Amino acid sequence: MGIGTFVNQAAKSQAAVIRRPKPTNIDLPLLVVAIALTVFGLLMVFSASTDFSLFVYDKPYYMFNKQVLWMIVGTGIAFILARMDYHLWQKYALPLMGVTIVLLVSVLFNNQARFGAVRSLLGGSVQPSELAKLAIVVYLSVWLYSKRNYLQNIELGLFPLAVILGILGGLIYLEPDLSATFTIFILGGLLFFLAGGDLRQIVLFMIIALLAGALVVQLSSTGRNRLSSYITGLKDPLQSTDQVRLSLGAIIRGGWFGVGIGRGSGKWTGLPVAPTDSIFAVVVEELGLLGALTLVGFYGLLLWRGLKIASKAPDSLGALLAAGLTFWITIEAFINMAVMVGLLPFAGNALPFISAGGSNLISTLAAIGILLNISRQTSESGPAAEEWRSYGASADLRRRDRRRRVSRARRA
Repeated sequence: MGIGTFVNQAAKSQAAVIRRPKPTNIDLPLLVVAIALTVFGLLMVFSASTDFSLFVYDKPYYMFNKQVLWMIVGTGIAFILARMDYHLWQKYALPLMGVTIVLLVSVLFNNQARFGAVRSLLGGSVQPSELAKLAIVVYLSVWLYSKRNYLQNIELGLFPLAVILGILGGLIYLEPDLSATFTIFILGGLLFFLAGGDLRQIVLFMIIALLAGALVVQLSSTGRNRLSSYITGLKDPLQSTDQVRLSLGAIIRGGWFGVGIGRGSGKWTGLPVAPTDSIFAVVVEELGLLGALTLVGFYGLLLWRGLKIASKAPDSLGALLAAGLTFWITIEAFINMAVMVGLLPFAGNALPFISAGGSNLISTLAAIGILLNISRQTSESGPAAEEWRSYGASADLRRRDRRRRVSRARRA
């Protein structure tokens, strides 16, 4: 092979390294899982909400009709975000966080109580704490990506992170929404870890978070009551809260195969807020343990595809966004299901895709849209993907850099 041919090939290889990966097809398994969960959620809201809607709104299909509307809106937003380059979030992350803070402050001034808490606007149609979970993942991903070279410095890494989380978490805590507050702190610590934060700072963050959590629980009557009820329930399930006892009763009635969709009795006999917080108990009663395991399997598939997209993201911004959004959805699902069987204290968070509620559904579908856009820009582990990993170890979900060394020219 001549010297000219070798130089041309080297030039082409160098161009491939600096060239950004071209958009490819979206992640089809993730899209199928999202569609399946959304359709299944509509079916379960229809089954669980008629009695509750009739009692609260005097219309048996009010919540289902609203959920269909929110699904259409969320699908449109997901389609737009799937087509929008996720790098544009570097421009829009700060305005998104600003809008979120304004909405959270508006909730406190609006003082519109629903189900014992002040969390919503416009008659319950908008719940800013749900938007805050999406906003904190997007904002922190962009912020950590821009500060990736300074995360080892506590004054430029951990301290600003604590201020960001403290402002947002404090506004949500005042509603009060303890579950959303703890979720945001968990996501913040997780993203800091994935971005490559110093291990000592991560340990310090965990200690401070645990101490702050214990203080919040002691200062909040809601937190003390929930923790006390949880400990009592662990000692004797018969002494658990009404929600846990009614939920366990519904699960026992469901058995392996369930009583059939629409035939469950728990939603008629006092299961608290069956279309939202307690909808997992309705699922297990009507579809049985097999149905519940199938639902858990779908969340497992979503976790797998989301982390797969993160591992192949063109740069560390895409990796942080994909991992953060994926963990957010799956953590929310785990907490909701664990609460229903008494494994965690009552949290009051929604089951993603399944629970009735426009803010949660739209935020979740928006996250899916961002994930699909990242998947369109991924490529198999080739030179383009490797070059765009600007912070190798942290961008690759903190795995060590396992790329092979460049082979040296061999003698003939």
